[in-house]
Amino acid sequence: MELYGIASSRARRALWTLVEAGAEFSFHKVDLSAGDHRKPAFLAINPNGKVPALVDGDLTLFESGAICNYIAQKFPEAKLLPQPDTKEAALCQQWIFWVVAELEQPLWTMGKHRFALPTKQRLPQMLEVAAFEWQGPATVLADHLDGREYMIGELFTVADIMVAHTLNWARGFEVPLGSDVTETYLDRMTARSGFKKTLEY
Repeated sequence: MELYGIASSRARRALWTLVEAGAEFSFHKVDLSAGDHRKPAFLAINPNGKVPALVDGDLTLFESGAICNYIAQKFPEAKLLPQPDTKEAALCQQWIFWVVAELEQPLWTMGKHRFALPTKQRLPQMLEVAAFEWQGPATVLADHLDGREYMIGELFTVADIMVAHTLNWARGFEVPLGSDVTETYLDRMTARSGFKKTLEY
């Protein structure tokens, strides 16, 4: 398997999943500052011009959640997804989709209006709006994690990778997580050897 991206992006989710799965893979750095993501060679892999992207034989995937799910399904022995057709499996998918739809969106708004968009398109007032929007999903997450070690059941899953990566993104942006429960959970997740391994890329 070949993963394309930069570790400081959502590609870290895929890296983390690959490491936790014990997969053999190659990591190809995509230099966003040099415009590598807009070059024909990369656009042939991901026409969106974004990272991460995964190539596994004749399969090419983009979207971090889909990539993480695929890796977890390919390596069932790692138990990064609950047993199929169970309540836990359904809940795991719910939280994976929720991260993309709710938890990360205020952070991506901040990122776009801090550095990602062309300077003329950045609106400083959007940072305040995004900080307000963050409070809702942050509260939902804190309530869910209260009394739990993991997002789903008794096992570390892709849902934890997605959630913890996004919380770490918030911490990097100096956005308050809003709860000691959430802070402790993130500390526990980033203490895993699998996460620490991703820092080498």
